[in-house]
Formats: sequence, structure tokens, C-alpha cells
Amino acid sequence: MRTIQLSVLLLAGAATSCFAQQWEFGGGAGAGFLPGVSVTGTPGSATAGFQAGFAASAYASQNMYKNWSGEIHYAYMQSNLKLSSGGSTATFSGNSHVFHYDMVYHTNKKGSRTQYFAAAGAGLKVFRGTGTEAAYQPLSQFGYFTKTQAVKPMGTVAIGVKYILAPKVILRTEFRDYITAFPKELITPAPGTKYGSLLHDFVPMVSIAYEY
Repeated sequence: MRTIQLSVLLLAGAATSCFAQQWEFGGGAGAGFLPGVSVTGTPGSATAGFQAGFAASAYASQNMYKNWSGEIHYAYMQSNLKLSSGGSTATFSGNSHVFHYDMVYHTNKKGSRTQYFAAAGAGLKVFRGTGTEAAYQPLSQFGYFTKTQAVKPMGTVAIGVKYILAPKVILRTEFRDYITAFPKELITPAPGTKYGSLLHDFVPMVSIAYEY
């Protein structure tokens, strides 16, 4: 919890370091899809990762220049831990919190109600295992679920479209990728196994925003 609070304060500081002529505040919902990483070793092969789940986000955007803006984001994702091999699957309750700052390039065609954008940024992703640990777990020859927390540096990229629904009201759709190292603290590799290192979290999102 202290990590989450510190991340919020750092991002808020970045957002308030200068004043903008125009702000945009929004919130939305979507889903996260995580392909997982390969598991190889003596027991055979498997996939470790997270199940698809609900995602919700909030952001504040500072329109600094004609085609550039800066955004702070927070997202919550329900993503249960998962191990799969040979048609068998083991799961463990979990979720994650995401904090990041993006630089956004957007089109600015005069008179158009549609605006296209691309974003890239960095921040932190807090993975949390919230299930109940057990002495026996299916597919334990590949790894062990742990009720703990792991904080990983994160990179993110996104593309999307904004459409003006009404004066100061915007519909925003985007497709985003959150990229981190795999959190082996939550799914601990079993002896004799090797995990892939990079985890992608693909998140389509729809938001409603208000310009101030």
C-alpha cells in the first residue's frame, strides 16, 4: 500500500509541475489480455501468466502544445495468476495496479471532430497475489503461486482515437500494451524450470473525458 501511495504522489507531482491552458479528465473501462510466458525444463513445457480480466482506468491530460500533450494514468486490473500445461490449468486470485506518465502525439486538424493519437510512457506496475496458499497445488512441478506483492518498472505504448460527442465531452478509444519483467515473486519457478522474461498486457479501453 505504501508503494501505491508513493506512486500516486510522484505522478501527481509530475502533473502539477506546470500549468496548462487546457486539461482533459477521463475515466474508462476495458479488459486486459496477457499471453503469458513460456515455461521449459525437466518437467516438460507450460505457460505461466495471468488470465484475461476487467480493467478500469482514470487519467488527466495536459495539452501543452499544438500536437503534444502529457498524461498521468492510473489503472486497476483484475488478473488472476495462471499456469497451463497439457490441457490442465491452475489459477490463483490476483490483481494489479498501474501508474504511468505518457507523452502523446495527436492530430489537430482544424474543424474535425476526430483526433488520432499515439502515446509512449513509463511508470510502475504493482502485481498482487491475493489467493489462499495451499500445501498442494496443481501443476506445482512448473511453479508455485504466492500471496505477495511485486513492483516492476513498466513501459507502455498506445494508439487510439478521440471523438467530440458534445462541447467539452470526448469519447476516447485506445489499444494499449503494458510491458514489464515477469513477476517471478508471484509465480515462483519450480526447480529445474526456466521462465520467459518479458510480460505483455494488451488492454483495449473505452473512456469518456471532459475538457476543462
